[in-house]
Amino acid sequence: MSAPAATGNSQPVDQEIGAGLRRLRRARRLSLVDLAARTNLSIGFLSQIERGLSSPTLRVLAGIADALGVSLGTLFPAMGTPDGQAATIVRGSERSELQLWRSGIRKQLLTPHSEGSKLNVYLVEMEPGASTGEEPYTHHGEEAGLVTQGAMVLNVESESWTLQEGDSFRFLSSRPHRFANGVEGRTRVLWINAL
Repeated sequence: MSAPAATGNSQPVDQEIGAGLRRLRRARRLSLVDLAARTNLSIGFLSQIERGLSSPTLRVLAGIADALGVSLGTLFPAMGTPDGQAATIVRGSERSELQLWRSGIRKQLLTPHSEGSKLNVYLVEMEPGASTGEEPYTHHGEEAGLVTQGAMVLNVESESWTLQEGDSFRFLSSRPHRFANGVEGRTRVLWINAL
């Protein structure tokens, strides 16, 4: 995986994601060298992400999550639960959010944070022109979803579809894939990832 994200203009969301990645990496007793070997990303690029100096793409984050043995939902900023208890519900006003601001994609985690969870449900919002990029990516698990607003162009391996509002999908995450907003307005997708 060699597609570095754009650098410069450090954003608070990048700093928060980077700090969380550093905590996860250190909790697993991995060095940047170890993580670089597992992700095929450079040590320097990983260091920039951890310091909030680089804004990672969804493809890069999925690869790092795989290398750390966690779901993508684990990388979302955690919302606190009282007394350290595991949450059962998520209030609409308290959703964890991952803003991939350079790509125009925002993912809200609809399911509560849970260590070791194998199922996460997201609300993916794509601004006009939003895309995961030209390079397809892979990761562990399976995904499915429903377009609830707008249209999404989904590419899985050599196939491509434009999904309209009400259309749904399912595929193994190990198949190379990418997606983009297919309309001039905003697109929303209810997206499910299972490990």
